[in-house]
Amino acid sequence: MTFARRPLLAGNWKMNGLRAALSQIDLAAAGLGATLREKIDVLICPPATLLASASPIAVRAGIALGGQDCHTQASGAHTGDISAQMLADAGASFVILGHSERRADHGESDALVRAKALAALAAGLIPIVCVGETREQREAGEAEEIVAGQIAGSIPPGVAAERLVLAYEPVWAIGAGLTPTPQDVARMHRVARERLGVLLEPGAAAGVRILYGGSVKPSNARELMSVADVDGALVGGASLLASDFLGIAAAWR
Repeated sequence: MTFARRPLLAGNWKMNGLRAALSQIDLAAAGLGATLREKIDVLICPPATLLASASPIAVRAGIALGGQDCHTQASGAHTGDISAQMLADAGASFVILGHSERRADHGESDALVRAKALAALAAGLIPIVCVGETREQREAGEAEEIVAGQIAGSIPPGVAAERLVLAYEPVWAIGAGLTPTPQDVARMHRVARERLGVLLEPGAAAGVRILYGGSVKPSNARELMSVADVDGALVGGASLLASDFLGIAAAWR
């Protein structure tokens, strides 16, 4: 039986937001309306410092919460880190893993991302595993090979479709105001789903939600979200203001 791919709109606040920013969750919830709520799932991933404070707001608003990273261990002498169990205890149900900024800034390997995904699954969280090629890799004709390799190395084999989200984010598009063509997005998402078909149980890959991320904004959301095999968006800067986030959500109206 295939898990239904209900669209997911996920906002990654990155290292932005103080307590005053939590009002944006209420504003986003107020603007969604009943029609959109019937069509899509909405997720906000604020900094870890805001998770516990955001939890009652998100519950009231009917919006899910996620973390932006987690450690591979449940606890221990890891100063400054946060475990998947801690995220869950603070109110998270998802966690972003392997984002290109983590891979680049912290040298995270596919093997480490996979270990973190296993930790997230053990804590009851749904990992959003991020993959994507750099500009140099795309220009060298290596985009499909790079993404397929990241998927193979980063995702635990056999995970159930409903317990996994994959996000394709071309590194060169993130925060740059650039986006690949819809045809390029369709091709990369098709490659991603084919690779998932090798890793997961028969038929499971068809149920995994694959998000597109990389300079998604209200002006291009409708076109991108209509592409085959695109099951939602992982949004960075445009998720910080409810007005922009709602402009992207309008793609499903």
